[in-house]
Amino acid sequence: MWLAVLAGLPAVVVSLALLWTGDFTAKVRWTLSVLVVAVHAGACLSVRERVVRPLHTVAGLLAALREGDYSVRGRGGRVGDPLGEVMLEANALGTTLREQRLGALEAGALLGQVMEAIDVAVLAFDASGTLKLVNRAAARLVGLPRAQLLGQRAEALGWGELLEGPAPRRLTRVFAQQDGGPYELWRGTFREGGQPHQLVVLTDLRLALREEEREAWRRLVRVLSHEINNSLTPIQSIADALRDTVAQVPRPADWEEDTRHGLGIIARRAEALSRFMSAHARLARLPPPTLGSVEVEPWVRRVVALEPRRPVAVRPGPVLTVSGDGDQLEQLLINLVRNAVDAVLSEGGRGGVWVSWAVHAPGAVEVWVEDEGPGLADTANLFVPFFTTKPQGNGIGLALSRQIAEAHGGSLRLENRTDGRGCRARLRLPLDAPRG
Repeated sequence: MWLAVLAGLPAVVVSLALLWTGDFTAKVRWTLSVLVVAVHAGACLSVRERVVRPLHTVAGLLAALREGDYSVRGRGGRVGDPLGEVMLEANALGTTLREQRLGALEAGALLGQVMEAIDVAVLAFDASGTLKLVNRAAARLVGLPRAQLLGQRAEALGWGELLEGPAPRRLTRVFAQQDGGPYELWRGTFREGGQPHQLVVLTDLRLALREEEREAWRRLVRVLSHEINNSLTPIQSIADALRDTVAQVPRPADWEEDTRHGLGIIARRAEALSRFMSAHARLARLPPPTLGSVEVEPWVRRVVALEPRRPVAVRPGPVLTVSGDGDQLEQLLINLVRNAVDAVLSEGGRGGVWVSWAVHAPGAVEVWVEDEGPGLADTANLFVPFFTTKPQGNGIGLALSRQIAEAHGGSLRLENRTDGRGCRARLRLPLDAPRG
């Protein structure tokens, strides 16, 4: 307003000076003086109105946006006018904030439904350890209503250990009437209102473990039933035939030979069933490894020397030492070498078998047992206990080998060779202390 007054003031002063110093009547002087002053004042007021009213409108619009009312829109927005463009941008800002608010509300509603639906306990604590968020699963776990839990300190609820120690980790403790778990504890951080918070997630592992246990029992019963029925069916059939033979009067002339033959079959099937059960017990009772230092090359050469049916070549690698149980590792490698030799002999013995090793990655060595046999036809069931493609096999060699490898923190893989015919067993183990 004052800038507009000052802008027109020189012209008004000059006009009035010329008017009052000129040869004019008093009536003309007063009339023109009033007209000049009135026009100048009206122009200043008009300029003020053109500037102040849009600014007031923008201020009101921004205040509405600050209060969360995104439905208010300002008028007078047009391109080419600076204040009009400000109004357009303010209206666009209101539209954007409204869309973002609706998106946030929808996302929050979805998150709330997900948290209520999942069977995982979710807790959120602020920097002072005060509980700020708890879902239905967490309230059910502790047996208290959420209204009673919110606002409580973690120490007062006995949950101080949830905010301390490493995460993720396995946790065993009693909540309300629940048993001691186990639970998997996961903890993360987030900010709300600029303040740090801790998010705690507790997953009840009992249901998953029970499902795995039931599935393991189903597989075990299926395997045992199959193998036992395979032995009991011929035993029962032969026993019924022998009973009928003995009951005949007079007995056939060759009844003694038939009886001896039948009893021999029964004895062999019973012995096979006994071996099967012993093999299963051995697989289930594998003791934990007694770790020590095992030099790779002597270990490989000792195992290769135990194979009498066919020479096995050793392709020397670097001098390395692994951390493991020497007896278990020898049993593992014996199984792999024996399988490789069996594969070559099944093809008439026209292929070779060799063992090599190399550093696979920092801190790990990979031992390869390769053959020029027929290769792998069924890779899906290789490590299934008691699955075998050999006529005299028991199906526990590879399963036991992988169990030993994993007990040592390693892994075992079988694959068909890409550089020729045959199979490759890849045993990976952690290094103990490389030398040389």
